[in-house]
Amino acid sequence: MDGRDFFIAAYDVRDPKRLRRAREVMKGWSTGGQKSVFECFLTPAESGEMVAELRAVLEREDRYLMVRLDPRPAVLTLGIAVAPEDPPFYYVG
Repeated sequence: MDGRDFFIAAYDVRDPKRLRRAREVMKGWSTGGQKSVFECFLTPAESGEMVAELRAVLEREDRYLMVRLDPRPAVLTLGIAVAPEDPPFYYVG
């Protein structure tokens, strides 16, 4: 996934209607997540588009955080967890 950075994005939206709209936006850009925290692999242009879409949904009283993570550290798994592997390609359609 050359040219893409790994981000963790999270939000706290106070209005149920805006919450549903923000979740729809994030699900469109993410590869996984739980509740209001999402994993995203984005190019700089894609991250800008995602933030623009969220700005149209969120209001001043809502909170949003997006953190770019360093991809170099090894993944640590415990118990019966299986380390994630990237497939040779992704299909988006």
